[in-house]
Amino acid sequence: MNNDTKGKNIAIISYFTIIGAVIALFMNSEKKSSFAAFHIRQALGIFLSFFLIGYFIGYFDSWTISSAFYLFYFILWIYGFIGALQGETKLIPILGAQFQKIFKNV
Repeated sequence: MNNDTKGKNIAIISYFTIIGAVIALFMNSEKKSSFAAFHIRQALGIFLSFFLIGYFIGYFDSWTISSAFYLFYFILWIYGFIGALQGETKLIPILGAQFQKIFKNV
């Protein structure tokens, strides 16, 4: 398996739950793929911010706010996942640049 295919596979794995992102992080530790690292940073950012912000959204006790929150993060996840499938390094809207800065050591 060449490096491009392996990097793409790692990038796709990173979007399957937080556990997939951690597994992809370890898979990318030997031979670093910049494409895989980009998507690992995006996926980690999506999952960690989902849990962090979701904790506070839960206190609103409103299905409208909760539904909007879930829909927003689902759209971000789809955007990143489709980018990984197509082999593109597109930042996810709004938060993508911050995720690249925060997780720059990944």
